[in-house]
Amino acid sequence: MKYILPALFVALACAPPKTPKAEDEAKIREVLTTQQAAWNEGNLDLFMEGYWKSDSLQFIGSSIRYGWQQTLDNYKKNYSTRELMGRLQFEIWQIVPHAPDTYLLTGKYTLFRESDQPSGPFTLIFKKINNKWVIVYDHTS
Repeated sequence: MKYILPALFVALACAPPKTPKAEDEAKIREVLTTQQAAWNEGNLDLFMEGYWKSDSLQFIGSSIRYGWQQTLDNYKKNYSTRELMGRLQFEIWQIVPHAPDTYLLTGKYTLFRESDQPSGPFTLIFKKINNKWVIVYDHTS
């Protein structure tokens, strides 16, 4: 018995890092799939359903902005036409658990438009709030 406990501690310490639970990762991916489809339909209100509807939502692009409504207003201002919206495509690079109810997602977005093709990396923090995965932090470059 005196050898079992130390061996157990060593085994736990050497265990591989936590990987996302399959169902959590699937739900998080579903949020981005829904957002991508909503964007490509020109529906920014539905796109915003993936975000935490709170004044504490943090969005970092060219500056730091707070709040769900301000984020929606900025999207509507900057993407006021279907031509400006283009067609959105997400590429998910990784999803890393940080707590049972919090995940970090990194990826790349690309907008396919007639005149250009802006793209860049993004980092999202997802949190499970009221049994729903939502973005509470978005840093898009």
